[in-house]
Amino acid sequence: MPFARDDAAGATKAPATAHRIIIVEDDYLIAYEVEAALADAGYNIVGVASSAEEAIGIAAAQRPVLAVMDIRLSGARDGIDAALELFEKYGVRCVFATAHQTSEAHLRAEPAKPLAWLPKPYTMDALVVVVRRALSDLRR
Repeated sequence: MPFARDDAAGATKAPATAHRIIIVEDDYLIAYEVEAALADAGYNIVGVASSAEEAIGIAAAQRPVLAVMDIRLSGARDGIDAALELFEKYGVRCVFATAHQTSEAHLRAEPAKPLAWLPKPYTMDALVVVVRRALSDLRR
């Protein structure tokens, strides 16, 4: 199974200093796996959104520092639209965790200054490592 929780066991024990993260993913099972893996790694998950509109609302209320973002979402807007608005309005940077990594997607997302692109399928271990690196980059 590409999103097994067991995959996260080795990467989750380092302290994470409770960074505030929003997960934007319309697949409930993947969102659950991501939430569990990041929470196990010590991160503070401030919300899980399945649409761009829901992500913007959570960000307005919770002020995360990072979004783990899929590109395909529920609703009319995609994850790139959400990432652009999150960055423009709240300064929230993102890690795109998606199967839809075209050169067009990279170009559209560039103004949001994504910190990383993680291709699906990925392990929870890989996700935690990428999130840890992204948060380290933010501190610099």
